[in-house]
Amino acid sequence: MADENSPHRRDPIKSSVGNVAAQRRRQSAISVGKERRESLVRAKRFCRVSVSGGGGDDGDISLDHEMVIDEEDSILEAQTSSAVQELQTAVAFQGKGAMQKRVNALRELRRLLSRSEYPPVEAALKAGAIPLLVQCLSFGSPDEQLLEVAWCLTNIAAGKPEETRALSPALPLLIAHIGEKSSLPVAEQCAWALGNVAGEGEELRNILLSQGALLPLARMMLPNKGSTVRTAAWALSNLIKGPEQKAATELIRIEGVLDAIVRHLKKADEELATEVAWVVVYLSALSNVATSMLVKSDVVQLLVERLASSNSLQLLIPVLRSLGNLVAGDSRTTCSLLVPGHEITDSVITVLVKCLKSEHRVLKKEAAWVLSNIAAGSVEHKQSIFSSEALPLLLRLLSSSPFDIRKEVAYALGNICVGPAEGDGRPKLIVEHLVSLVKNGCLSGFVELIRSADTEAARLGLQFIELVLRGMPNGEGPKLVEQEDGIDAMEMYQFHENEDLRNMANGLVDKYFGEDYGLEESSS
Repeated sequence: MADENSPHRRDPIKSSVGNVAAQRRRQSAISVGKERRESLVRAKRFCRVSVSGGGGDDGDISLDHEMVIDEEDSILEAQTSSAVQELQTAVAFQGKGAMQKRVNALRELRRLLSRSEYPPVEAALKAGAIPLLVQCLSFGSPDEQLLEVAWCLTNIAAGKPEETRALSPALPLLIAHIGEKSSLPVAEQCAWALGNVAGEGEELRNILLSQGALLPLARMMLPNKGSTVRTAAWALSNLIKGPEQKAATELIRIEGVLDAIVRHLKKADEELATEVAWVVVYLSALSNVATSMLVKSDVVQLLVERLASSNSLQLLIPVLRSLGNLVAGDSRTTCSLLVPGHEITDSVITVLVKCLKSEHRVLKKEAAWVLSNIAAGSVEHKQSIFSSEALPLLLRLLSSSPFDIRKEVAYALGNICVGPAEGDGRPKLIVEHLVSLVKNGCLSGFVELIRSADTEAARLGLQFIELVLRGMPNGEGPKLVEQEDGIDAMEMYQFHENEDLRNMANGLVDKYFGEDYGLEESSS
């Protein structure tokens, strides 16, 4: 939305619910990190199981056994310090069996760093692990050694911010080892470590981008090699997630990336499709170039098909968010994407109805968000929602769902009632839609938004009240608002600190409930 102090800011009462929502959609789309928190997926991932799939003494830790072993922190820290000292000795050793000695020392450190829910990363760093690990990551080292090093670095990078930043000396070598000359297990484990680093924040993402991590990670996503592609896609989504759009635009322009996205969304299992969908989330949120290319491909149809066929919450959330981002583009994009009356539009609304019916709060919220984007489009788009099964579901959610869902629903319902702005700058009313919504009881829900402490929700409630006061036939609006205690709700803003809300509320009360209100009725 426009800056509060901008001289170009329009009077909120005169601005369309749809216009405000459309601006808000884009801001919401580019907020980073939120999507992964809500999808229950950590931005950084701890590695307990080897990507190589090995077993026995040289392979993975038994997870069942692991949960039983819960050493005291002090013991684990002492063991870790000792393991780093042993690694230092092994690195310095030049005699027969030097390589195996290093691998054994690395394996012991890796096991300790993989053992606890809160691994002893700090102890490893204090003991001087990073320079030793960087030395063991040098070119020409055997894959077995490189894999153990990368695993250690992965779990260190999954730690606290300062622990992740400690990996800086290792980043150039980790990037180098995701090149085409590396074995797949080594490349994948290095990609995992880099994904953890990228997940820490913008500063480290920019360092990785400046050191050239984007291209080799993108190339790792091109084949059809399950876990490697999945790890690369996850790391890429962390690397491009903003707030700058440059990396997202560069990624979509890399040869083969768009084709790989389409192929994986179409044919991959749900785990891989989930990670690829997160890449699409950030591409479509941040880059207009990427959005345009995705819209022109088969991605929208594939997203709809995934929504229709899957019941995996982990997959449905990024798929739904991607669809919403694509629809949140400019009006030309929306109109070219969703043509009212065509099969794709009906399919989109059908899968959104499925999500509105879900028991999952996040799916309901995301579906309402996508519908609000569609409802901010043409009059035909609004009619498509108005005449669908989505409308009674939205009305029900406005009165019965948690606040964050109600706010998204209110945007969708508000947008259904307004068309393009008229000459005076006020939104053109779609009276049929407004009357139907009010008769079906939505007014009380908007009044409740006015009473909320959330200024965005309160503004939305006041905007809808303005539509009712101005647009209900036969001058019924003021009476209906009064019956829902709307006057009392607006008067809460008589001395409010927010100037916009204060002016909106006071202006509506003065205009529609001034000194003459009710006189004609009482004299008859």
